[in-house]
Amino acid sequence: MNEQRFPKGWDEQRVKRLIAELDARTDEEWIAADEAAAADGGGQAVITVPAVLLPEIRRLLAAHKTA
Repeated sequence: MNEQRFPKGWDEQRVKRLIAELDARTDEEWIAADEAAAADGGGQAVITVPAVLLPEIRRLLAAHKTA
């Protein structure tokens, strides 16, 4: 079995706490979180696209991050 690796500052307990917190959220809490993130903006936009386009979109985003 492979050893699990976590980002700096994270460990198995922190991951389990986060999963438990997210699993406990109600639909209303998820909606509120989405609305708060959308209101913040931060120079980002949320769009809906056909799933078939996702590989190309991911490729473009990866190229943009490295540019």
